Amino acid sequence: MHTTQHPAAPQTTAAPATPDAEAGVGVVRIHTYAVDPDKLDEFLERRAKVIGVIRDAHPGLTSTQLVRLEDGTYTDTWRWESFPAMAAAFPLAQSPEAIAAWSLVSAPPTATNAQIIDER
Repeated sequence: MHTTQHPAAPQTTAAPATPDAEAGVGVVRIHTYAVDPDKLDEFLERRAKVIGVIRDAHPGLTSTQLVRLEDGTYTDTWRWESFPAMAAAFPLAQSPEAIAAWSLVSAPPTATNAQIIDER
């Protein structure tokens, strides 16, 4: 598992270390961040645009899930069919749509890559 902390508009386009592609049933990238409640609706619209841009270019993005935690922060889980599919989309972290969405994040997000080992 690889964790990174980066500014609201990620500066890197390179994917972190490759998980073992043979183990598990997919990979996820989990972002944790905060969004000012006054900006949430706009953030959700911008996030939807980012997802659309990425899916148009990289159909390996199979699902996304945004969850509000008890402390008011969010986890944003993006599921990919494989690590190579996820890594191929990393350059889009610098797309105008992504930069616009992440500009509404109120604290530096963290990101963790993980393998799905079991799902029922």
